[in-house]
Amino acid sequence: MTRSTVHTGKTKVWRHGRMQPGTRAIPEETPIALSYNGSTQAVMMATPADLEDFAVGFSLSEGVIERPAQIESFEIVPHDDGVELRMWIGGDVAERLAQRRRAIAGPTGCGLCGVDSIAEAVRPVATVGTGRSFSPQQIIAAIEAMPPLQTLNVETRAVHAAAFFTPESGIVDLREDVGRHNALDKLAGALARGGIDATDGIVLLTSRVSVEMVQKTAAIGAPVLVAVSVPTALAVRMAEAAGITLAAIARSDGFELFSHPQRIVEIDHKGAADVA
Repeated sequence: MTRSTVHTGKTKVWRHGRMQPGTRAIPEETPIALSYNGSTQAVMMATPADLEDFAVGFSLSEGVIERPAQIESFEIVPHDDGVELRMWIGGDVAERLAQRRRAIAGPTGCGLCGVDSIAEAVRPVATVGTGRSFSPQQIIAAIEAMPPLQTLNVETRAVHAAAFFTPESGIVDLREDVGRHNALDKLAGALARGGIDATDGIVLLTSRVSVEMVQKTAAIGAPVLVAVSVPTALAVRMAEAAGITLAAIARSDGFELFSHPQRIVEIDHKGAADVA
């Protein structure tokens, strides 16, 4: 049973002073249940695509596992009203999971649904490594490279994307979803499954930057996070604590740096590097 990611619906369009029939491609939104060892731990509303990436990325970013190999088996189980991502894990990981009290039933894009304490919501994140430096031109090139690759958004104009960029390879991976957190989890899963070291590149977002987006980026290990929209104040504080360079309001004409600007350097005509 394959679920479509796009539905084409009939509409009535009012334009130029008259009503006329039309059609519109809109993205599908499906309940996705993530279950471990026979117990459902989370239900997220998501785009039914790249589901193995989603399962692995969600499991990593939520701290259920530390590496993909800890998932001993994986199965996509279609249901009439949604999809179950059924995973089996063993050993100490299973024991830790049994002690968790997480039952998440979240609306589209909910990144902290089911968190049962303030301390958990603002949990500390691992500090990323030093990483490498990037020029402003590379930041702009990265953000400009995304739109043509957002095939689902080109069709629907209604989904978010998360991508990973390196100067040598350009966009390495890109994932889309109706939920911005889901898109980033899918990207995390794709990178982990592909054995890609995120310490050498940039995570790109088409959405605003909230605290959980920084937490997920820190879990990925990327030292630079670039977004087209504005971060929250808490997200900036979290990025500062995690050692992440946060660039936002990124457009073809520039961007703003909110934390750890030392990684963004300009090369002058003499070849000398200046910190942006």
